[in-house]
Amino acid sequence: LSGGEKALSAIALIIAACLIKPAPFLLFDEIDAPLDDRNTSYFLELVKEIDDYSQVILITHNKKTMQEVNSLIGITSNKTGTSTVVSVDLT
Repeated sequence: LSGGEKALSAIALIIAACLIKPAPFLLFDEIDAPLDDRNTSYFLELVKEIDDYSQVILITHNKKTMQEVNSLIGITSNKTGTSTVVSVDLT
């Protein structure tokens, strides 16, 4: 298996466990980083399986993932070096 396929297998196991015993929320930090476009699509399908039961919080740089979520919250730095929060509701 490739690195992305191994990662997707681990993700599927986590999500399967959540389907059996839902958690209030799941926090994934760049979990989609090793995934190619095809496996990212599979990952997003898995996330949609649990979004009725759990809130899913994703930290990602993957544009495909960003296009499929309900809302985005971005943190950016301005010229003075302070952080600015940008929020977009995509529903």
